[in-house]
Amino acid sequence: MRELHELDEFHAYLDEFKTLSHTILQHIDLRQVAPLLKEIPVDGAVFLGCALPAEVSAQLLHKGAWVFPDIPELPFQPYRAFLYSPEALFAGFDPADPLSYCQTPDNLIYQHWRNNGQASPTNILEGILRRIHDQSITDALLEFLEAHPRPTVAIMGGHAMLRNASAYQDIAVISRTLTRKGFLMVSGGGPGAMEATHLGSWLSEYSDDALLPALNLLATAPHYRDKHWLSAAYQVRQTWPRTQATQGISLGIPTWLYGHEPPNPFATHVAKYFNNSLREDGLVTVAHNGIVFTPGSAGTIQEIFQDACQNHYATTGYRSPMVFLGKSYWTETMPVIPLLKTLAAGKPYERMIYLCDSVAEVLDILQSTQPVKDEKADWSFCKAFGGKEN
Repeated sequence: MRELHELDEFHAYLDEFKTLSHTILQHIDLRQVAPLLKEIPVDGAVFLGCALPAEVSAQLLHKGAWVFPDIPELPFQPYRAFLYSPEALFAGFDPADPLSYCQTPDNLIYQHWRNNGQASPTNILEGILRRIHDQSITDALLEFLEAHPRPTVAIMGGHAMLRNASAYQDIAVISRTLTRKGFLMVSGGGPGAMEATHLGSWLSEYSDDALLPALNLLATAPHYRDKHWLSAAYQVRQTWPRTQATQGISLGIPTWLYGHEPPNPFATHVAKYFNNSLREDGLVTVAHNGIVFTPGSAGTIQEIFQDACQNHYATTGYRSPMVFLGKSYWTETMPVIPLLKTLAAGKPYERMIYLCDSVAEVLDILQSTQPVKDEKADWSFCKAFGGKEN
């Protein structure tokens, strides 16, 4: 079914096909074309949160369409057609008034989430609307990746990493270099190591000399709990604005489960979810060309073994590099490497686990190592024993 997201798309599609039968119209204001909807075939069409007069909605249902009504009192749009941007999430934020963040859509949605059961919705309608929102985000994410076909690398690491830490600068350099080489950089979209990933992409169109003064600005509020954390980031954005639409794009995938950590404003495209398990799985899955694991805690370790599981069973149809930055950290402080290597012994991805200590090593590995295709086994009970399958 063809999806239509904007009024211009609606007109172009209708001019060509003269019908809306079996199309999906997602969050479009159709009030000005309401008379036209009465005259054209709409059987099997799906209207998701479109603005429509009540009598037209009733007529569409009578003509065989599906109409999912908009719910304007919600602080989020369940049928969202596009990924978020920092401008959308932080609308109304004034860097001169850090507390203005409290009235931004990002925080208002987080407060709604907190007041309505947090991870366990208070009622089934709230749960359904969140699931619709998250499916809409996944749909928009896939469309974004299709529109930007680039090798994709994710960087994982701790949210508490300080902006003035050497590891933060290393991550920014890795990300800046890979962005210039044509990679799409991805992270969990939050502060710390995640922010460093998107800072590197953001500054990729500027000379290398821009990084140190940007880091100095950010260091005035080094932790995400500092009052001026977001204001400092906006100062960097204003000092080094993006001037090229296709340069410096990056993808952040945060969650309102950790809504006390604002998403960083350097990720140009943001797929923010309510459901953290869906978000985590998607974050690991989109990194076709590998993941860099920098020092982190429980969340990073969770992502390590999610990635290992995908590599172990080739559930996505490929196996990709797992690059660990910090030998002593991953073998002594958080000794996951011995267990991971034991798990991978004899498996194809055993050769795709890399342990290194330098930015240069990380860059060399990611630029020289390709994901390995491995189609999933097409075994099923019915096929194995001659049962009938439709």
